[in-house]
Amino acid sequence: MTVTLTAAKREDIGKAFRKLPAEDRIPAVVYGPKHAAEHISLSLHEFKKMLRDSGESTVIELTGLGKNVQVLIHEIDRDPVTTHPRHADFYAIEKGAKVEVSVPLTFVGESFAVKAGANLIKVMHELPIEAEAANLPHDIEVDISALNAVGDQIHVKDLKLPAGVVATVEEDEVVALIQEVEQEAEEEVAAPDMDAIEVEKKGKEEGEEEKAGE
Repeated sequence: MTVTLTAAKREDIGKAFRKLPAEDRIPAVVYGPKHAAEHISLSLHEFKKMLRDSGESTVIELTGLGKNVQVLIHEIDRDPVTTHPRHADFYAIEKGAKVEVSVPLTFVGESFAVKAGANLIKVMHELPIEAEAANLPHDIEVDISALNAVGDQIHVKDLKLPAGVVATVEEDEVVALIQEVEQEAEEEVAAPDMDAIEVEKKGKEEGEEEKAGE
């Protein structure tokens, strides 16, 4: 899956760098084995929309740089308070070359065991894969309908990967499993000592009688 973003070359990286957020643009840099480091800027609105709709593992086609460049997001610097992106590093990839990325897992379907009250434990949330840039999926579905009883597991080898996509982890690694709900032990409440209550009550009554006779 490939999305397109329009970039602009950035010549000044000093004071102009600080003006970009006010102009609703985000500074970025593109680099790669066959691509010299290039400073660019993007529409902050479009970049955030792309992240929301497609995620960080999507192949991006950058236009507006003389020739189109396919890139992957290498790193995003975010504001610690607002979490809004404020800088991005893009890694330029060659068309047709294989790349390694981690793709989010999406859990679908219904598990009989979960409906019966058991816990679904998601061991993995992303799957490391290798594929040509054009074949990179947005996500990979994990069908949990096969999990019918406590102890059932889904392994990497059970996943249906798109054509041209290969997992780069061991096929026996656990993706998800069903676990029994642990019952919290009820605290034992000690029974009241009736003899102590009687003695205390009797002592109180005697004290009140002494006060009355004074």
